[in-house]
Amino acid sequence: MKELRVTISPASSKNEVCEQMADGSLKVCVTAPPVGGKANTAVIALLAKHLGIKPYNISLKSGKTSKKKVFIISL
Repeated sequence: MKELRVTISPASSKNEVCEQMADGSLKVCVTAPPVGGKANTAVIALLAKHLGIKPYNISLKSGKTSKKKVFIISL
């Protein structure tokens, strides 16, 4: 298992992994709004595609309602 720190930008114009931040986290932009977990689901789908793994291998560890999140990657 590996932890992945992510800073998200919800309600963006497109879905993309934008950049690596100075603190080592990834900045991820998603078009989904931060309502009802939609942005979290979109981030998981985007990270899975970016990393070439299945979405069920990614789970949210912390930051459910925050822009700064920690995901667990399990293979």
